[in-house]
Amino acid sequence: MNDLYEGHRPLVAILRGVKPEEILDIGSALIEAGFGIIEVPLNSPDPLQSISKLVGELGDKAIIGAGTVLSVDQVDAVCDAGGRLIVSPNMNPDVIHQTVSRKGLSFPGVFSPTEAFAAIDAGCHALKFFPASLHGPDGVKAIKAVLPPRMHVLAVGGVTVPTIGEWLSAGTNGFGIGSNVYKVGWDSEKVGSEARAFVAAFDAAAQ
Repeated sequence: MNDLYEGHRPLVAILRGVKPEEILDIGSALIEAGFGIIEVPLNSPDPLQSISKLVGELGDKAIIGAGTVLSVDQVDAVCDAGGRLIVSPNMNPDVIHQTVSRKGLSFPGVFSPTEAFAAIDAGCHALKFFPASLHGPDGVKAIKAVLPPRMHVLAVGGVTVPTIGEWLSAGTNGFGIGSNVYKVGWDSEKVGSEARAFVAAFDAAAQ
């Protein structure tokens, strides 16, 4: 595995809507299934509490952080809660700079080559192509062809178990998986089952 992911698969579980009282069961199920990167979007209920609980109990087993991070103040709040991963739906240089200054991992959302290169210039660690479904594998492949080879690209939005191999063949390095691995109301057993399917598909396609 690439050092960027600290030995984990480049699969980010996006737990939009997760509650603090269920976060440890859901997080444990994901880790047991083979996910090692967990994102709690900041528009979830009490997200900083969920992040803090995850870090306290599972921080030695996974990279934990937040999504939908839109401001410098939010970067600080996540880092103060122990989170290390900062994911955004947009490309904000100030958010990237602050993430880097706090020694976090910056995965900003981009859609065009212009945004991608601006994010790279700002110091991001990887690019989140969002919504990837609008580009499709061929679109991401075309943009990735002009990016620095070292820059990792994660597809977020529209990636499914049957299509994960197609995305990898197009040069996508990793994935953010949201509603296909967690929906509000799913219990840890359901989450674990869906997560195992993604892990198996990724491992088979990545060989």
